[in-house]
This record gives sequence, C-alpha cells and structure tokens, in this order.
Amino acid sequence: MLTVDEVGAIPLFSGLPAGELERLARMAADLHLSAGGFAVHEGGEAALFAVLAGKIEVVKTFDGIERTLGWRLPGTIFGEVPIALGSGFPGGYRAAEPSRVMRLELQQYYSLAAVSKDVAQKVSALARERMGGLQSITAEPQKPRVTLVGHRWDTACGELRRFLARNQISFNWLLPDTADAEAFWAGRPAFDGPVARLADGKIMENPAVRDLAIRLGLQTRPRGTEYDVAIIGGGPAGLAAAVYGASEGLRTIVVEREAPGGQAGTSSRIENYLGFPSGISGDELASRALQQARRLGAEILVTRAVAGIDTATHDLHLDCTDVVRARSLILATGVTWRRLGIEGFDRLIGKGVYYGAARSEANATHGQDVYLIGAGNSAGQAALHFSGHARNVTLLVRGPSLADSMSHYLIEQLRAKSNVKVRLRAEVQAVHGETHLTAIDILDKAGLDKTGNEVSRHECGGLFVFIGANAETEWLPADVLRDQRGYVLTGDDVKKAGGWSQARDPYLLETSAPGIFACGDVRLSPVKRVASAVGEGSMAIAFVHQYLAHEAKRGN
Repeated sequence: MLTVDEVGAIPLFSGLPAGELERLARMAADLHLSAGGFAVHEGGEAALFAVLAGKIEVVKTFDGIERTLGWRLPGTIFGEVPIALGSGFPGGYRAAEPSRVMRLELQQYYSLAAVSKDVAQKVSALARERMGGLQSITAEPQKPRVTLVGHRWDTACGELRRFLARNQISFNWLLPDTADAEAFWAGRPAFDGPVARLADGKIMENPAVRDLAIRLGLQTRPRGTEYDVAIIGGGPAGLAAAVYGASEGLRTIVVEREAPGGQAGTSSRIENYLGFPSGISGDELASRALQQARRLGAEILVTRAVAGIDTATHDLHLDCTDVVRARSLILATGVTWRRLGIEGFDRLIGKGVYYGAARSEANATHGQDVYLIGAGNSAGQAALHFSGHARNVTLLVRGPSLADSMSHYLIEQLRAKSNVKVRLRAEVQAVHGETHLTAIDILDKAGLDKTGNEVSRHECGGLFVFIGANAETEWLPADVLRDQRGYVLTGDDVKKAGGWSQARDPYLLETSAPGIFACGDVRLSPVKRVASAVGEGSMAIAFVHQYLAHEAKRGN
C-alpha cells in the first residue's frame, strides 16, 4: 500500500497539495517486481509509472536481438512517450533487481493532469526529450546479421534467403558477379555455392540451414527433459496453442521444421482477421505470436522435423536422434501446397517457379511479368502484393469465375489495379527454361466455342502456384486415423469411424490416439481459416488440461 510520503518523494509529484497526494496514494497500483519481472512489456498499453525502489532496465528488440536503451532509478518516471503519442510502449521495462513501482492508469493520469498543469507540462517536456533520444537510436544504421553471396537461381541460396526472411533475420544478398561481392570475396578461393558471413565476421561456406540457425542463436534442441505438451507445427494453430499452454503453466514446446508462421506466414496480407482493420501480413502476425509465446515461456524449435511419434508414450522422435518426451501431443502441421503435374515443373522449383509466395520473393519481380495460378484468397492476396513490384501480374483461373472461390473484397481490389489481369478458363500447359524459368505456355479455353483451344507462349519472370493444399500425414502411425485425403479425424468423427477404444468419449479435438490432439488445417474440418486455426489452437489446450486431469485421477 502506497503512503503519502512515498508518493511525495517522487520529484514529479512533490509539488502537489496534500489532498492530491492522498488521492494518488489511494488509487495508484503498487507493483512489487522480482528481478527479471516486467513492469510493462514492449507494446503494452499507455500508463504512467514511477520507480519507488530498485532499478528498472529499458529494453527493446532490434532484429531479434534485445538491446538495453537505458535505466530508470528511484524517483524517475516512465510512460511519458506512450501518453504523448497515444501509442503502446516502444520498449519493455524490466526489473534488474527486486524493485517497487507505482502505476497510474491512463485515465487516472488525465485526471491528475486536469488539476495540475505543472505535472502535465513536465511529462510533456520529458516526452519530447526522450522521443529525441529514440529518434537518434532508430536513425542509427542497423548492420545486417548475415551477408549472403549466391546466385539468384541457386537452389541452396534461395533456401537460405527464404529461411532468413521467414525467421525475420536481417540480411544482405549479393550476387557473385557484382562489385560488392567481389570486394567481399577478395582473397578467397574460387566461389562455389552460397556463402554466409555473420555479423561477428564468421564465414560459412555452403552452410546447412540448421547450422546457420545454430550460429544465429535460434533454438534447435530442447532445453528440458519432459514437457506437459509438445506441439508439432508452428503455424497459427500451433503458436496459439503455445501461447495458451505456456500462459496456463504447462511446460510447452513447439517443433517447427522451417520457420514459425506456417502457410499463413507466407501470406502478403490477411485483411479479414479480427482486430486488424488495416490488415496484417502473415509474417508479422507470426512474429507477434512468436514473441508472445516465447515471453510466456514456450520453447520454439526451428529446422527440426519429426521422424515419428509413439502414441503410447507421446514421445516425439526428431531427426538426428533427439527425443522430446511429453505427456500430451498436439498435431498442428497444417497443409502443403498441392503439386502441379507439368513436365519439367519440379526442375524449376525455386528457379522462377514457386508454390505459395513469400513476401521476400516480391523484390525479385521488379519490372517482370509474373503469373499466378489459382482462384482463392491466397492467390488474390499475392496478386495484390506483387502488383506493387512487377510490371504486370496475371492471374490464371481454370474456372469461369472468381466469385465462387475468392472473397468479394479481394475481387474488387484486383479490379482497381491497372497492372493486374485475370484470365478465366486458362491453364499452364508447359514451362520453359534451362537454368531458370523464362517462359510458359498457356492453354486458353475461353474461346472454345468460337475457335477451339489455343496455346500461346509468354515470357515469364515468375510463376506462383496456389491450387489448394494437401495434408501430408503419411508419417503418422496407423492408429492415428485419417480420411482418404490424409486429414486427421477427431472427436465424433473418430467414434463414427470405429477408432475409439476408451470408456470415456474422445474430446472434441482428440484423435483416435488418446492424449494426441489435432487443430488447424490438418484436422478434418470444412473451415480452413487463420481465425479458426487460432481458435482451435486455444481450444486444444483446454482439452489437454482435461486429459491430464483425467489421467492424474486414473493414476491415483
């Protein structure tokens, strides 16, 4: 409980009348923080804080690396910048030692400012001063964590670029035949394959993705010996499960074979997700969820694939012989893009032909004519994104209309783009190119009634495929039931298929293997949306709690 003397000892409040000091002592929150505890996290809601005792460290994350911006000692305040800008906190405020902090909610501060112009003026002046300091920090050029030298059409280089971009690691990419690359490579042996130079000067020739991840400090191995829940897949469903699992005290680990975000992480824009009126990119949504999950204590492994699971013990067998032991499992592996059976297509994947469209690929389409195959929302979002980079964007649609498969708002936005064309009843028949894609043949069925099918060849700077997705679940053991397309059965579908052997009913998201749950796109369900995946991820944790409680009763 705050006292009048403690509040009056803070310079900002020392000139207030006794009655106002009493009111502040009565209504302000009194926060006692242990070392490492946060008074407020980066992005937290605006409020005014004052340090009563201890030491508060100001931290901010730049390019995945936490940086200390300053300290707040007894008698000082923080929160003036969010109040002045009407924004969240630009950094986090963490106790470096046991500390005590008072907190005034925003409305409480406004009430104080209304009766004390001196307090309002001092807070405004301090905000201007500290905003100047923030501007100088953000104006400092940030060195990339990786400099990558590699040919544009080299598959290994493309894989490294996508990995760095999807994990939000800043990097420079140099083509080998440029002056910058020659200066970088001076005195080294003949160039052969991609080379990565890290910020500390370490050079890695032809690095494997996992080796690079380890050097960059990303987690690739479990820290613990046993977990309450292990989540396979780091897409929206998996990250939601991680957030809710960790926040509710479960020892939680996520295993992701590439980068958090899943298929949604490659989406250039998600415009119908609740709470983001201007839309949000898939990688930004994934980044926020990842930070949230880690802050709450979840472990996130990247570049690790699951070789198999034991349905009896719930052990996860990872590649390279590691084993993750868990009391329950959640399958959130999502789906993968359906493949096109065109001759020579696979040979050019990553060399001008792509499944899906990571935002990082857009820069390579400047001034090019690019084509997208598909008629769903993912194709529409990608077309809009590429329209700001490519000379022309053509959407190839096999059917007679977009309205049956694409949201109305996307169709209207596409119509407003002068460099976006939609070709209905059109299919890619062949691809051409030696080292990379140079042209495609398009079969046009639109004029069938008049002239018959026509095939035309077009120069192509990039071909992006969005033709639906499949559940790749062949690696699961046979006692995890799936439908004929590989989607995992849960709840009532398990009972209807005769795959449930327990006395109790399966939980809504529980598979035919007790204690193993499925959520998101990998689960048999007619709804495939980011919002539903997030909802199912949080629901899965509720069922995990019920399962663990049931097993504990059985054990007793």
